[in-house]
Amino acid sequence: MVDNNNGEGNHYPAVKQKRSWLIPLLLGMIIGILIVAFAIPEVINFTKNDGEEPELDNEQTTKTAQVNYDVTTQITDVVEDVSSAVVGVTNIQLQEDFWQQQDGDEAGTGSGVIYKTEGSHAYIVTNHHVIEGADEVDVILFDETNVKAEVLGADLFSDLAVLKIDNKKVEKAIKMGSSDSLKVGEPAIAIGNPLGHMFSGSVTKGVISGTQRTIPMDFNQDGRADWQAEVIQTDAAINPGNSGGALINIEGELIGINSMKINQTAVEGIGFAIPIDAAQPIIQELEETGNVTRPYLGIELYSLDEVPKSEWERSLNLPSEVEGGIYIWSIEPLSPAEKGGLERLDVITELDGQDINDTIDLRKVLYQDKEVGDKIEITFYRDGEKKEATIELGKQE
Repeated sequence: MVDNNNGEGNHYPAVKQKRSWLIPLLLGMIIGILIVAFAIPEVINFTKNDGEEPELDNEQTTKTAQVNYDVTTQITDVVEDVSSAVVGVTNIQLQEDFWQQQDGDEAGTGSGVIYKTEGSHAYIVTNHHVIEGADEVDVILFDETNVKAEVLGADLFSDLAVLKIDNKKVEKAIKMGSSDSLKVGEPAIAIGNPLGHMFSGSVTKGVISGTQRTIPMDFNQDGRADWQAEVIQTDAAINPGNSGGALINIEGELIGINSMKINQTAVEGIGFAIPIDAAQPIIQELEETGNVTRPYLGIELYSLDEVPKSEWERSLNLPSEVEGGIYIWSIEPLSPAEKGGLERLDVITELDGQDINDTIDLRKVLYQDKEVGDKIEITFYRDGEKKEATIELGKQE
C-alpha cells in the first residue's frame, strides 16, 4: 500500500505541473492574436501611403495650398513702366479714284516715342522714313486708341521727325537717358511694333554691340552713299515696324531711336539706333521751327571717284599729286559759293585744312563743325592751278 500511495503521490504532482504551463500558453496565444489583429492594418496602411498624408474622414475639410511664383524682374518692371510711352505710327497717303474722291491708303507703319507732354499736347519722335510722303499720320496709343497726328517737322539726314497729338489719352512720357556714356556689353531693350500693329508693344532684349558706328546712307538710291550716319549698334532685334521705336537702358531711360537693321540673309543680330544725345538738339529744332538749319555752299557736286581717272587730267587739268576731291558741276545763283568766287568744274580738295575726298567728307565738315554765318577756307584746283578762297556760309532752306 505504501508503495501504491507513493506511486499515486508521484502521479498527481505530475498532472498538476502539466496544467500550470498550458494556461499561460493559451493566454499568450490569445494576447498575440489580439496584438496582430490591431497592428497589421496600421502597418499595411502606412506602407500603402508610404509617408503620404493619411486620408481624411468625410467630416474633415481638405485644404489646397496654392503656390505662386514671382517672375517680376528689373526688366519686367522697366518694360511695364516704359511701354505706354511707345506708340504705333501709320503713314497714310491719299489716292483719288475715277470720281476724284480721295481715299486714304496705309503706305507704311512704324513706331514712335512720346518724349514730352506740355499743356494739352504730347510730342512724339519717330523716323523721317516712317512718315515720308504721308498726307496724314495716325498714332496708335498703348491702349489701341487711334489719334490723328500733326507733323511738326522732319529731317532727311538725321532720319528724325517730330509729331504732335492731343494728350487726353496719353499716360506718360519716357525718361531721357544719355548715349554718350554707353558701354559695349551693357543691356539694351528695344520696344516697338514689328511687322505692323499686329505685334504692337513687342519687346526684344540684347546688349550694346558697338557705339559710334558709321553707316552709309543712300538717299537717292543711286548706289552711292550720300551721308554717313552715326549710330548705336545692338543685337536686340529691330525689324520692319520697329523704326522710330525706343531703345532703352536697364533703368528704362531712352538712349536711342531705333532706325534700321542690316537686311542680309547671312546677317543676324545687327540693328542700329540713332544716339539720343545726337538726336535731342535736332528734335528740339524740329519741334520749334519745323526743320533743321544747316550751313550750305550752294553747289551741286560729285566725287572725283565718279569720274574716270583718264578725265582727271584731260578734262579737269588736275596735277598728278591730287589723289581725291570733289568737283563742282553747277552753282546756284547768289549762293555763298558764287559770291565767294567758285566756278563750275573747280575741284575742292580741302576745307579748313581737312582733306576732302568725297561728298560725305564735305557734309561732315559743314554739318558737324560749322554754323550758318561761319567762314570756311576752301582749297581747290582750277585749270590745274591750286587756289584758296574764304567763304561765309549761308543758310540751307
